[in-house]
Amino acid sequence: MKKINRLAEVLIEKDVYNREIAKLVNKSEQTVSRWTNNHRQPSVDDLNKIAEFLRVDIRELLNPSDWSESKVEGFKPKK
Repeated sequence: MKKINRLAEVLIEKDVYNREIAKLVNKSEQTVSRWTNNHRQPSVDDLNKIAEFLRVDIRELLNPSDWSESKVEGFKPKK
């Protein structure tokens, strides 16, 4: 399974528990657990709330894109 978000790592760094995030975004702890395990992904709105609460840039909650092994033909600008 591809890791899309870094929620687990950031929550550990900030010493924040899933229950605190669940309360913040009005979701169950089970839902937040699915997010932190990358089984499901939070909405952009929820990510924004989490980033604001943690005082981090929203991009810190996501893994950087790595297209080095992509099999999809990349975009080629028109001349």
